[in-house]
Amino acid sequence: MKVGFLQFYPKLFHEKQNLIEIKGLLENVDADLIVLPELATSGYIFADKEELLDYTAAARKGRVADFFRELSDQIDAALVVGFAERRKDRFYNSQMLVNPNGKINLYRKTHLFYKEKELFEPGDTGFHVFDFQGVKLGLMICFDWIFPESARTLALEGADIICHSANLVLPYCQKAMITRSIENRVFTITANRFGKEKNAGEEFNFTGMSQVTDPKGNVLISASKSERCVKTVEIEPAIARDKNITEFNNIQNDRRPAYYSK
Repeated sequence: MKVGFLQFYPKLFHEKQNLIEIKGLLENVDADLIVLPELATSGYIFADKEELLDYTAAARKGRVADFFRELSDQIDAALVVGFAERRKDRFYNSQMLVNPNGKINLYRKTHLFYKEKELFEPGDTGFHVFDFQGVKLGLMICFDWIFPESARTLALEGADIICHSANLVLPYCQKAMITRSIENRVFTITANRFGKEKNAGEEFNFTGMSQVTDPKGNVLISASKSERCVKTVEIEPAIARDKNITEFNNIQNDRRPAYYSK
């Protein structure tokens, strides 16, 4: 399976421009699965819910879902993309997994970072895996990485690949995702954004350095701190189903949950 990430600089308040740029970057890509950053359609720093409202969208219908359905079909690849979801009067920091057949699966961010808590509801989907071409894909968003339970739950659910859409500002996630790969024996794809964003008295510098890691913690491909790119690599997802560390040790069978505290 050929997998990869799209790294770019989403512009705050410029959804149309962001979608045009995404389409241009993906137009001639040959891949089975591409992961895009968190809130890739909208930018990140919103002052309040009123300012965010016009950049939210329904998960499975409407302008954003239709755009990615069409793009997924055009390039014949699954896309995992972060967006601001609106469901009735509630907003969620969400991911959609868009299949070339038009089916959309949804994940809502479980662990909100900083002032996201003033904009979004805590995610209520839980961590689940979805089948694509016989491969199990797990979804998680940005700050979910700092909670080992996020990746562990996905691994226990059978994930071969964890698709991690991100807007990273802390300096150590990319290294931590190597550990998440090792401790769960899974592939991870972290799709981060780059660039500086300033609004509402806040300023963030996003770290770029998107990457794909394998179950032994090797970084298979990566981007620089400020590279606008799509990068792909061939992987064998079945490798992630071998949970043996030695002939006597299996990272799932050797777990002893009865001795783990809260």
